[in-house]
Amino acid sequence: MSNEARRTAAPPASDRPLPRRTVAQYAIGSLGTGGFGTLPGLVLTYYLTDSLGVTALLAGIIVSASKIWDVIVDPVIGALTDRDLARRGTRRRLMLVGSLALPVFFALTFAVPPALGPAVGAVWVLVAFLLTATAFSLFQVPYIALPAELTDSYDARTTLLTWRVVVLTFAILLFGAGGPMLRSITGDPTTGYLVMGIVAGVTIGVGMLIATGAARRAHGTRPTMQTAAGATATNAAIVAHEVAGDPERGPTVEPSAFGSGIRGNFRAAFDALRRSQPFRVLLGTFLLQALATGMMLAGAQYFATWVLRSEDAVTLLFVALIAPALIAAPAWGWLARRRGKEATFAWASIIYAVAAAAIVAAAWAPGAWVYAPVAVAGVAYAGMQSLPMAMLPDVIAHDAARHGPGRAGAFGGVWTAGETTGFALGATVLSVVLAVTGYVSSTAFESVTQPDAAVTGIVLSFSVVPAALIAISLLTLARYRLRRTDVDV
Repeated sequence: MSNEARRTAAPPASDRPLPRRTVAQYAIGSLGTGGFGTLPGLVLTYYLTDSLGVTALLAGIIVSASKIWDVIVDPVIGALTDRDLARRGTRRRLMLVGSLALPVFFALTFAVPPALGPAVGAVWVLVAFLLTATAFSLFQVPYIALPAELTDSYDARTTLLTWRVVVLTFAILLFGAGGPMLRSITGDPTTGYLVMGIVAGVTIGVGMLIATGAARRAHGTRPTMQTAAGATATNAAIVAHEVAGDPERGPTVEPSAFGSGIRGNFRAAFDALRRSQPFRVLLGTFLLQALATGMMLAGAQYFATWVLRSEDAVTLLFVALIAPALIAAPAWGWLARRRGKEATFAWASIIYAVAAAAIVAAAWAPGAWVYAPVAVAGVAYAGMQSLPMAMLPDVIAHDAARHGPGRAGAFGGVWTAGETTGFALGATVLSVVLAVTGYVSSTAFESVTQPDAAVTGIVLSFSVVPAALIAISLLTLARYRLRRTDVDV
């Protein structure tokens, strides 16, 4: 190509900014992901133990069972959404089904009549929440895969995911503070939980539904899904046999990448995990941090009720956590563009760990001062959410450049499974601590007193244990080797 042609040629995909409408549609999806990730984690265990009378250990098992199911089904959904992309040119179909189904099952989860008793209530919640989690995975897995297809740019992905986290932090504030307020609006815990389930479920579904527009828009603008010969993932299955064995044509997509039955779906997922060292490291780091934040999230209502002695204090805890995060999210994106995502991610994690550890003093001197370290943790939390999610598309693009495109859904499935596992284990560890320290469960309108050991366990679960998990995650993050020069080529 002549110098004149180079000057007049269209800029490469990596230099073109994403349309604002695409960025907005994608970001609004986090209204759904943030709501689903926050509200059940905040109130579901507490709903089981303090409204339905389910023991703490059984409540933890129920929450964990739904997440174990996610680990099973997410890789399957990942391979199915890759196959949708290859055959239909879009991941929208599964996202749409999940968006429409989730509000119904979410409301049913919190519609248990307490008169049925703890045993029936436990089974009801288990079945309803399993269906809810499945609907959410149908949306979440392809949603996570989209950024790698929307742009090739290292910095554009940071911008895209930064705005996603701005909406995510707003959603956490909205659902974390608004959910408990909705629960108390009727003055009756039974109808209050039902109102909360209906309103929150519809809001989550609407946010997810809007985001399906970004999936439709990704068709025809999937730079990372192109082969060197210019083929997109839509026709990659056709092109694969034509260019196989020709190194000048670039990487190809193996038909097995899209899975063939359940065994093939899991093979595609585990191949992605085995093949990519940066993915294993990033996933391990994020899983540990999800465990830490999931434990704090599940413990927030217990901390408000039994340490701060106000069930409504959970709203203030979430305001203190998320209000600073709304401001901090763009700042973390700005810093990442200058210092690198991985270094900035490490600093955010360190700040969060120090702030969480400081809350342990509430065991001896509970009071309003705890909102200060919670606010500092909120600033760090924005970076801990946006940066790994901005690094994931880089990992997917790096793998596509080395092994061929068409596997973003497989990566998304494994990532979602790891994330949900971390959050589930957070609630499980909390429930074990509550059981060991003698926490007393109760039904609605029943008054109980907790032993000092249980209150101490709640404090430790909200401070020292999460801080230790974040510290361990930094050791994993230190092994992440992918840099800008490996991605922007």
